[in-house]
Amino acid sequence: MQNLDNLKVSEGDRNPVPLEKKRNGLGAKAIIIVIILSLIFGIVGGGAGVALLLTKGGSFLQRYLDLDEPALPAAVSEKLRLEESSKIIDAVEKVKPSVVSIVSTKEVPGFFTQTTTQQNSGSGFIITNDGLIMTNKHVVSDSNATYTVFTNDGRNFEAKVQSLDPFNDLAVIKIEAKDLPVVELGDSDQLRIGQYVLAIGNALGEFQNTVTLGILSAKERNIEASGGNGLSEALEGLLQTDAAINSGNSGGPLVNLEGQVVGVNVAVASQAENIGFAIPSNLIKTAIESINQNNGKIVRPYIGVRYVSLTPEISKNNNLPVDYGAYIYSNNLALPAVVTDSPAAKAGLKQGDIIIAINDENIEVGNSLTRLIQKYQPGDEIEITYLREGNENKAKLILASTN
Repeated sequence: MQNLDNLKVSEGDRNPVPLEKKRNGLGAKAIIIVIILSLIFGIVGGGAGVALLLTKGGSFLQRYLDLDEPALPAAVSEKLRLEESSKIIDAVEKVKPSVVSIVSTKEVPGFFTQTTTQQNSGSGFIITNDGLIMTNKHVVSDSNATYTVFTNDGRNFEAKVQSLDPFNDLAVIKIEAKDLPVVELGDSDQLRIGQYVLAIGNALGEFQNTVTLGILSAKERNIEASGGNGLSEALEGLLQTDAAINSGNSGGPLVNLEGQVVGVNVAVASQAENIGFAIPSNLIKTAIESINQNNGKIVRPYIGVRYVSLTPEISKNNNLPVDYGAYIYSNNLALPAVVTDSPAAKAGLKQGDIIIAINDENIEVGNSLTRLIQKYQPGDEIEITYLREGNENKAKLILASTN
């Protein structure tokens, strides 16, 4: 599980709105009821009956005076709770058979000539009945490790890494099996803040298919996630949830109450309590489409630049003319800002240029260059708008393929 250091998450103030105090005394509605009751009890026993209702039976009148605040019968309340619990149980039973645990194993040097066995764990879920499994890239990125998949029915299989997503923390691995249960993918664009979600995975690498319940706390979160290898990765457009996500949950599904996978659990804030993140399912769908179209590979379009996403603070500190866009830059001679023979190089882009729009759609916070490019396919022609020495320029280029 990747950790987030120094992550600050703000939440708007939630001020309770006081309920209007109930008016004391009897209003017009009460007076009418009293008159009616007086007539009734006058027939059967005189006004003493009304007095009895007003003194000992105030709760009787109150039921009529508070028609706008009906009490929920206990039986109805209990039924709602049971129905809610039933939906959670049904969702878990629908998805759980498709959730797997992934264990990586490799030999590492020890003292003298000894070696030790190192194991790490993650999660995943089955996307095809012949053995394709979606997980996080950081779960299966060690080329020196071997990977074993443990299915919910107790079987285990050797797994091979089939494809790593070049821009997102997604990967697909393959096991040799048939007739496997497959998850149903939901539409992450339709998610609403506050709805229930479930996280399922191999918690702590010890507790297979652990289920936790929470709500969807936010959408469109951008974070810088760091792993145990000291490397960090920018992740954009994530779902945030307070469903408990622990080490070993990486790659497992985030699920709605319909039993549909709406995300891939990817990171947790180490300095906070119950702040976790997931890659939305609609990004998973584009990866699966690429797999189907490119012989099992996740292929993404690219233009071939390294860049810094501008913010007002970065622009002010570097005296840049705009506070949004992608500033083409690299301080590593081995990794040039503009990749040789790339679409960007052929279009004449240089280090120091600022790409501000793709097909007239501005590059800004939450809408980065990489995210905009991924709306298209390799081979598509796009128009980029960029600034050079303060002057606006346009250029057309054809997107290349990452593989």
